[in-house]
Amino acid sequence: MDAGDSDHSNNSSRDDASGRFVRVRGAREHNLKQVNVDIPRDALVVFTGISGSGKSSLAFGTLYAEAQRRYLESVAPYARRLIDQVGVPAVDSIDGLPPAVALQQQRGTPGARSSVGSVTTLSNLLRMLYSRAGDYPARQPMLHAEDFSPNTPQGACPVCHGIGRVFEVTERSMVPDDSLSIRERAIAAWPPAWHGQNLRDILVTLGYDVDKPWRDLPKKARDWILFTDEQPTVPVYAGFTPAETRAALRSKMAPSYQGTFTGARRYVLHTFATTQSALMKNRVSRFMTGALCPSCKGKRLRKESLSVRVAGLDIGEIAHMPLGELVRVLKPIAAGRLPRQSEEKRIAAQRLAHDIVERLGILLGLGLGYLSLDRRTPTLSPGELQRLRLATQIRSNLFGVVYVLDEPSAGLHPADGEALVVALDMLKGAGNSLFVVEHDLSLMRHADWLVDVGPDAGEKGGVVLYSGPPDGLRGVAGSHTAKYLFAEPKPRSGAPRTPSGWLRLAGISRNNLDRLAAEFPLGVLTAVTGVSGSGKSSLVTQALVELVSAHLGDEPPEAEEEAGAAPAVSERTAGRIVQGAERIRRLVRVDQKPIGRTPRSNLATYTGLFDDVRKLFAGTPAARRHRYDAGRFSFNVAKGRCPACEGEGFVSVELLFMPSVYAPCPTCHGSRFNPQTLKVTLRGKTIADVLGLTVDEAHAFFEGDAVVERPLALLRAIGLGYLRLGQPATELSGGEAQRIKLATELQRAQRGDTLYVLDEPTTGLHPADMDRLMAQLDGLVDAGNTVIVVEHDMRWVAACDWVIDMGPGAGGEGGRIVATGTPAQVAKVPDAVSRTAPYLRQWMNDGRGTPRPGNARKEHRK
Repeated sequence: MDAGDSDHSNNSSRDDASGRFVRVRGAREHNLKQVNVDIPRDALVVFTGISGSGKSSLAFGTLYAEAQRRYLESVAPYARRLIDQVGVPAVDSIDGLPPAVALQQQRGTPGARSSVGSVTTLSNLLRMLYSRAGDYPARQPMLHAEDFSPNTPQGACPVCHGIGRVFEVTERSMVPDDSLSIRERAIAAWPPAWHGQNLRDILVTLGYDVDKPWRDLPKKARDWILFTDEQPTVPVYAGFTPAETRAALRSKMAPSYQGTFTGARRYVLHTFATTQSALMKNRVSRFMTGALCPSCKGKRLRKESLSVRVAGLDIGEIAHMPLGELVRVLKPIAAGRLPRQSEEKRIAAQRLAHDIVERLGILLGLGLGYLSLDRRTPTLSPGELQRLRLATQIRSNLFGVVYVLDEPSAGLHPADGEALVVALDMLKGAGNSLFVVEHDLSLMRHADWLVDVGPDAGEKGGVVLYSGPPDGLRGVAGSHTAKYLFAEPKPRSGAPRTPSGWLRLAGISRNNLDRLAAEFPLGVLTAVTGVSGSGKSSLVTQALVELVSAHLGDEPPEAEEEAGAAPAVSERTAGRIVQGAERIRRLVRVDQKPIGRTPRSNLATYTGLFDDVRKLFAGTPAARRHRYDAGRFSFNVAKGRCPACEGEGFVSVELLFMPSVYAPCPTCHGSRFNPQTLKVTLRGKTIADVLGLTVDEAHAFFEGDAVVERPLALLRAIGLGYLRLGQPATELSGGEAQRIKLATELQRAQRGDTLYVLDEPTTGLHPADMDRLMAQLDGLVDAGNTVIVVEHDMRWVAACDWVIDMGPGAGGEGGRIVATGTPAQVAKVPDAVSRTAPYLRQWMNDGRGTPRPGNARKEHRK
């Protein structure tokens, strides 16, 4: 039976002429199997299904892609080149489809100058307010709006160039141990390996004593080595002792080569400014010390701009305020109360302030009142960034548009989720349609319509199991969603585990944490909870990880890379571990960063299983006959890959006024390998065929090959059986990347005493996939390890052994531990103390975790 003609689709009796439905026929994007489905307009429609089932292929790959394609047909061809197009979907027809806007999950733009104010365009209004209605000092001419922007030459502070911080390299930062000699690598800031040895050899030629302790060298010599901008080129005698070098210079012996000297500070600053390697940038940033700019005090603007005031505050002070406080400052101005100003200025100030307050009200309603306008976007979570864009759309007052949203509840505490639902209802109430890809059960219950895709992932999915009102899904036997949406509450199986010890931290200061004391139980599974911005990530993924890394002698975690600045240089945690560090022998942080930055990195290469697959191919009779080694079967090695596309599998096609498109390589037809390599087969499959297998298919194919079968079994166990072995890293979501990292880690032999830290591991997961993941984490704990997760999903939190709740609010109103104990103990904490407790209590009582009667969601639905 065709998916669209299923008894569960509720389509057969519908009046298609009404125009109130979007009619999809023959959708076959990715794994969709000729899907026919009708979806209502002017409604909140939630697309559900397990990871990889095809729901995003239907919502984004088909519906949004087609809406965008139709719009672009009306755009001038040259202008289309400037638009990031999503492609032409594989579908027979779509009728009744309005214009669409996509709000997808993505990290903040990695730029030091991108901020909350720029994303929301509130900064533009604020600059205009200061320009047109600010209090100017006597005899200072009026400034233009761009004079209040740190991103323009006329506005930026001339000392820090609009960054707000200055970065310096000192002797102490570059030479942490002055008892060492230069030969013993006292200058830690210099590069490792050959480059560093080259610089030390040059110093020998220049006559400096590289064997004397650094502290005993003359200050003039130390200063020149570290701080000179001179770059002399001198002969180098590699491997010679200082005495042999002096003799070689006297006899004018031919040198090994001519070497050019670079001072340590020059090397650090030049590398930081020019390197394309995030790892190298992170390394040299450790030798830089950051401080507030002495001229602008971190406000990023020149003195003339900061001398203009509104409500007694300069624009830097306004931009640094939490948005909730900013509303209180601007409300009197929006009401027309602006003393000692001309009528012209008062009217301009009133209109601008009123517009800003209106926009801020939407942000506050979405639970973002703790942010400030100068907060950099790279420090925001994907959920925070999506809500900022959602607020902008609400304010735009568009009508008759389809908004396609990608898991808007991701990274949201249930309390913030209520504000999100109110915002979605506002968009719908304005005459728009909302198509939401979502795993959150409470949002499913709130929906007007569910489209459930499945039944399973990959090739076993791609079918619409049900399309209709939420209650109708109850009778669909093949739906994984129905099992959780209508499940009876199940008490936790067994009592929570008892901690085997405690890891205690003291004096923790980081972001909104101020001299915080915290204790984490060892040998159990702990969830750290709290509303967005309460300090969870500051405590766990930053403070805890950095302190444990330092104790173990590991490299500090890589900072978020930002263009043009080094905010991570001085933003390190203050505090210490006071107990329990000896119980941790290893730290594993499993985050959601990509597993690779190019299509050459994929699931098979990252997990290491491709190495073993290539060895199996190299062991075949045909490979041995041609003397092919394992390298022959790598698309990164010239001898085996296709020479035309160099192993990429595709080529770029320039279309003049149209955007460039990628097409399969005409030589290898996308296989990535040359014909000679593809003649070698393993049980009838080429190496390209194997890369095209899903994890599930590969697990069956390699049955009996234990070294390959084991990692494949682990990938299946955590719900990634639908991914292809050769799936490029650039196509993977953050949740998929995190689970691949976890599967790679699970391959290691478990010795216990390892601390695993996971940041919102349920992001992007269907409840069925969450259960699979929980089983793996339980296994890690049972093996004697400690697992700590930052988490918002109450169903998961209820299944943990211990809960640490941060709050009570966000930003300045958070940063404290308000409750700690087993889930049952935290659930009993009064609502006034913990904003998590009522939701956890509700989940443990009825298994639904829905908000209490009388809350914003139920009131709004009325």
